[in-house]
Amino acid sequence: MFNDIIKGFATAGKGLGLTLKHLFAAKNSRGPVSIQSNNYFKQQEGNVTIQYPHQTLPVPEVGRYQLFVEMDDCIVCDLCAKICPVNCISIESIKSTEAIGHTSDGTTKRLYAAKFDIDMAKCMYCGLCTTVCPTECITMTNQYDKSVEELSLLNYNFATMTAAEAEEKRLALEKQQAEKLAAKQAALKQKKD
Repeated sequence: MFNDIIKGFATAGKGLGLTLKHLFAAKNSRGPVSIQSNNYFKQQEGNVTIQYPHQTLPVPEVGRYQLFVEMDDCIVCDLCAKICPVNCISIESIKSTEAIGHTSDGTTKRLYAAKFDIDMAKCMYCGLCTTVCPTECITMTNQYDKSVEELSLLNYNFATMTAAEAEEKRLALEKQQAEKLAAKQAALKQKKD
């Protein structure tokens, strides 16, 4: 019985000694260390937590974080929205009446983006949208902290077209299609006569 009491005190003393060691070592700040460092798992002294926002974690090159769309390079092909497993990308396109420009890789743009929204609250950061993009306009940034007060603030709108401009483009397209249809009907009528 005395042996059990002595073992109990020895075990409690060992645990308390470890606790006190870490308590007094906490006055030293532990800096962020890259996971590629040889000392990553050996560094046991100092505070365990990173003092955010004064200190930040090193961001890996292949990390998957917030999405960003370079609209000047977007051809509004809708591939990113189709492959998204959680449907967090919403795109509404309007066909243009003529070519509207070129992307940085030389691809001709023929569609306007009336709406290009990404709901980052739904996003699961799989990166599929970035792999299927033919012009590489959708990318993942190194921004991993997006704390917001309202969930609606995580819905990012990348399209720069206003509702009035979108309606103007739709009307121009309808007018062009009506003119083509009228010309086609006139050609058919002329052929019959």
